[in-house]
Amino acid sequence: MALRVTPNAAGDRIEGVASLSDARPVLKVRVTAVPDKGKANAAVTKLLAKAWGVPRSSLSIVAGEKDRNKTVQVTGDPADLTARLTDWFRRSATD
Repeated sequence: MALRVTPNAAGDRIEGVASLSDARPVLKVRVTAVPDKGKANAAVTKLLAKAWGVPRSSLSIVAGEKDRNKTVQVTGDPADLTARLTDWFRRSATD
């Protein structure tokens, strides 16, 4: 999943889906952690794991480790992940 991360934010939150300048969709995420020694990346995976109801160990940053644009990989049972993420996106769209 493509992310656009803002470190040093006022709070940890997932702001929803947005489009980059090239029209690629990304999930906007803000974390209070600083972008130093992987602290912001750890905060991102912790936030996403909690929101999606998956173990933090099932999430990994596979691209953009030192960039605001990141790609996170979620491992696990495909049917379970599809159900969890579909439910999360559905609930987020109505909030």
